Amino acid sequence: MKYALLVHQSQESFERAQEPAARAAGKAFVEALQAAGILVGGGLDSPQTATTVSVRNGKRQVQDGPYAETKEFLAGFGIIDVPDLDAALEWAARHPAAAHSAVEVRPLPVYVAGQATKSS
Repeated sequence: MKYALLVHQSQESFERAQEPAARAAGKAFVEALQAAGILVGGGLDSPQTATTVSVRNGKRQVQDGPYAETKEFLAGFGIIDVPDLDAALEWAARHPAAAHSAVEVRPLPVYVAGQATKSS
């Protein structure tokens, strides 16, 4: 089953994650996912690089920055393919950000002929 690991961080936590030791821990985590053969993809740049698009009254509106201004934001994500939720939770607990932020685990639906089904 495929799961998203969604990393939510404050600006302070995000800045700490840019320090060399934290970046090395993040790299080691990604390498462990790759070695286990479960990494499907992931990653995000900083929220300051975001552009948000919405359509109102048929007109596209573009705004610099993330969708919402909040104290915490989506700082990164990873998609993993593991046997079950318990395995996904184990990997989420190993994520370096789990020690100071939150890692949300969410199953990914598979769309077949226009119908959403559970992850496969």
